[in-house]
Amino acid sequence: MSEANDTTVESPYDGIAAADLDPTATGAARLDEIDSLAPFRDRFHVPKSPDGSDAGYFVGNSLGLQPIDARAIVEQELDDWAGLGVEGHFEATRPWYPYHENLRSGFAHVVGGLPGEVVAMNSLTANLHLLLMSFFRPEGDRRIILMEDGAFPSDTYAVHSHVAARGGDPERDVVRIPTRPGEDLLRLEDILNTIERLGERLATVMLGGVNFRTGQFLDLPAITDAAHAVGAMAGFDLAHAAGNVPLALHDWNVDFAAWCTYKYLNGGPGAVAGAFIHERHATNPDIPRFAGWWGNDPDTRFRMHLEDTFVPVPTAEAWQLSNPPILAMAPLIASLDLFQEAGMPALRAKSRVLTGFLHACLREMLPEGSVVVTPGNAEERGCQLSVRIADRARERFDALAPHGIVADFRPPDVVRLAPVPLYNTFADCLRVAEVLRSL
Repeated sequence: MSEANDTTVESPYDGIAAADLDPTATGAARLDEIDSLAPFRDRFHVPKSPDGSDAGYFVGNSLGLQPIDARAIVEQELDDWAGLGVEGHFEATRPWYPYHENLRSGFAHVVGGLPGEVVAMNSLTANLHLLLMSFFRPEGDRRIILMEDGAFPSDTYAVHSHVAARGGDPERDVVRIPTRPGEDLLRLEDILNTIERLGERLATVMLGGVNFRTGQFLDLPAITDAAHAVGAMAGFDLAHAAGNVPLALHDWNVDFAAWCTYKYLNGGPGAVAGAFIHERHATNPDIPRFAGWWGNDPDTRFRMHLEDTFVPVPTAEAWQLSNPPILAMAPLIASLDLFQEAGMPALRAKSRVLTGFLHACLREMLPEGSVVVTPGNAEERGCQLSVRIADRARERFDALAPHGIVADFRPPDVVRLAPVPLYNTFADCLRVAEVLRSL
């Protein structure tokens, strides 16, 4: 898979291979000592363990930590609302009318898009619905949407409802790519072969970029190319990919994508989501879409009933429906600033080694019969490692919290651990493995 958002960057972890990782306290200390991104941890609030020390927080794949600067930004909006009222739309410290523009460059950075290809709006599933309206266009025999087995439920609900709304049959028109018997991971060859087999019957590919349960990172450019080769659209749910893995959506010619921001992007609970529409579509005024006030040309937006023909903004912003939710966007400004300051290449360089170190620790210390189901190849994963616990899975998971480990559980037997390079340490990784060994 090609690297994204990236020119070659120097990293203190250059040249460190998986075989070089020493899953001991000495090994963790050595890697933490050379970590040039370590100061970023101090720019987040880290929850506390029962003993008062910092928790080992491994659920940035569910809810990222709060950036320390987020509070001041939110309070500024509250102060401006209190002091300015409606005039805050144009007179606030960060005027509210164009507030979504504050997130534009940060989104473009983390997903590898052009500024005009990204927009902050709505929630992830709402965005998927809006995008499917535009990019799932069944006609004649071309009616199939391709998904993966084990897709997140919201994706399934959205896809099924669109198929049904267009007069299709989800049982017939939604095709799922299964894993092979006895395997946890999808094989790229099976995805590509399925796309080729469906051929002119395939309307849209809609896959998760990183699987929420296994942590597998799919080869998005190869899948996109295969979809386009048979005349289909290619789109992705990037909930577990944005801010986690290198993306180059523009260069890969991805048609559309959507992501939430409360996970790796640290936007806060229920934070505004993001969407990507490739410029070849974003600049097309004739593409079908659901229209709303905020997607209209800003030069005529306030003429309302005097000039009520929808004139789409020639960017991804044309998919906006309503004015931006200021208080849901404000914390995200703080986080995206950190991503741009650190740089995705540097974060990815650390993530490879940090996740590799956790993997090495788990191989040494997991209870007998337990396994990591996430790909061992760093190119096929982000920072999440999914661990299948062989015995007493729920009991062992519940025992993590009293030891100051915050993780999450996916029934029946998977514990998910996500060492996030902005704030997790190598000592954290050793700690969680040692706790699992002790249970």
